[in-house]
This record gives sequence, structure tokens and C-alpha cells, in this order.
Amino acid sequence: MALARRNVQPENRDSTRINSQIRITPVRVVSEEGEQLGIIPTEQALERARDAGLDLVEVAPGERPPVCRIMDYGKFKYDKNKKKNSGSSHTKTKEIRLRPKTGDEDIRTKVRQAEKFLEHKDKVQVSVLFRGREMAHIEEGRKVMEQVIEILSEVGKVETKPQQHGRRMICMIAPK
Repeated sequence: MALARRNVQPENRDSTRINSQIRITPVRVVSEEGEQLGIIPTEQALERARDAGLDLVEVAPGERPPVCRIMDYGKFKYDKNKKKNSGSSHTKTKEIRLRPKTGDEDIRTKVRQAEKFLEHKDKVQVSVLFRGREMAHIEEGRKVMEQVIEILSEVGKVETKPQQHGRRMICMIAPK
């Protein structure tokens, strides 16, 4: 038995009606300068938009009568996308892993890498991993963690203090 195919349209499609897509008449019209032109027939509003070389865009379809604005639709869509994309922050989380017995020079190398991440506006998660009998000497791992936090305090601030999670000690550092 064959299943009927549904006409599935992508959900990210722009649902804003413009120009001839606006079927309801009359509409409340706002000019390109933002002044109210009142409630006029859709054809007359389209004519005004064409005379101005712009589009008639439905901005409040839920209202009765719907509110339309005379504007450049391409620019409106561009600004809307730009606003949507700028809302998402750039911040990513990077991790540096250390052990309680990590040497000083190795720690400095990891810290230099963490400084680059922080300068690039990324968060840094500092992890100290414990294996086997190292769990008996958590204070050694805490010393390493404190040393890293102290060095990174110039370029970042501690977001979450060092916490023990099983065999890991984790601290989050955010850029200043």
C-alpha cells in the first residue's frame, strides 16, 4: 500500500507577504517615513509603493485591518537576517587538560594556548585529570589549578570556581 506524500514546505520560509501577495482589502498603511496614511484599499497602497519605487510589506498580519508598510523589502530582509545572526554570540568553549604531575614548562605552554583562546573571546575550561593513586593527592591538582588561574587572571576571569567531578577537577574561565 502506497502512502500519500504530504506537501511539506520548509519551515524557515519567509511568511511575510509583500505586494501582490497581500489579498485583504482595505489595509492600514504606514509610509516610508513612518507617518500613518490611514486605511486605504490595497490597490491604492500598492500604487503608492510602486510610485515610490518600494514594496508594500505586511508587517502586522494579525491586526484587522492588516498593517502594511511601504519600504524596501530587500533591505528589510537583510537587516532582519543581520539582527538574527548578531544575536548569537561568538563564544565557544575550549579546553586545556592538565595532570597533577604536569611540569612547570608544560603548564606555561598550556597557559599560553589558553591566553590565545581568551584573547579570541573564547571561554576556557581548565581540567585537571586524576588517575589511579593521584586521587589520594587532590591537593596537588588543586595547586596546579590555582597556578593556572593565577596566570590567566590577567586576560580572563573565573566564571566557575574549581570543582571536583569524579576524577576531574574543572574550572571555567571567561574572557575579560
